[in-house]
Amino acid sequence: MHPSILVTGGTGQLACALAAHAGVTRVGRPDIDFDRPDTIDTILRVNCPAFVVNAAAWTAVDAAETHVEAAERANHTGPARMAALCRELNITFIHISTDYVFSGDKGAPYVETDPVDPRSVYGRTKAEGEQAVLAANPDSIILRTAWVYSPYNRNFVRTMVEAAAKRPKLRVVSDQIGNPTSADALADVIMQIIACIRDTGWKTDYAGIYHATGAGHASWYELACAAIKAAARHGAPTPAIEPITTADWPTPARRPHDARLDCTRLKQVFDCAPGPWQPEVERVVGELMAHKQP
Repeated sequence: MHPSILVTGGTGQLACALAAHAGVTRVGRPDIDFDRPDTIDTILRVNCPAFVVNAAAWTAVDAAETHVEAAERANHTGPARMAALCRELNITFIHISTDYVFSGDKGAPYVETDPVDPRSVYGRTKAEGEQAVLAANPDSIILRTAWVYSPYNRNFVRTMVEAAAKRPKLRVVSDQIGNPTSADALADVIMQIIACIRDTGWKTDYAGIYHATGAGHASWYELACAAIKAAARHGAPTPAIEPITTADWPTPARRPHDARLDCTRLKQVFDCAPGPWQPEVERVVGELMAHKQP
């Protein structure tokens, strides 16, 4: 029996969150590997699902600056090949993208029609991937998200909780703002989109780019404070947290200072969007702390 929903990304945060839903099968390396493009064809032709959610990507933002070709394969050429094959096989294709396609210089939340202007290899390859996906399969759905966190895998919230248990003081960037997004909340939105398509059948208005992030915004510093306060309610220590500037924490890749995304289109078309980020941080940290108990 063919799986209904096939999710790429293996053990990634979103793939793990989606795997909790009925009808979802997730695949990762080595079964599907953008460095071996023939595996894309094999997996899709053998499984032939109704929906493919591409949650696989090169997400190591700084490492992408020196691993350009690998980032290109994972974020651009691989997804484009997958999109084309989904079109050939009549599979609905949902592709995950990022706020890093924007410069962060707008000074207001970005809408889907704002011009992209990435400032890093990661952002550029994701932006190129978006355009290549839509060129290969105009009926694709692209969801740009941001600042994803969860109890699974590595992410900022988990890193802060673990660092707080080991260090008396943390330094966290306070002049970059965005939309913290729970992987579980994003997975719920994806499942709602799929349910909508199943209920109504495919409509051409469904195709294109959407923004899908947690409601509300924060700086990395504010997100760290929220995570550490949540952990403290479970008995974790509370180190001092010092707000610093981007200049105080230089990185190989340039991050957008203000990449807030406007999710209005998602609400209008599919009547769904992730909820506020703060309660999700509380829940995720609660899960992380529960797993630490003896």
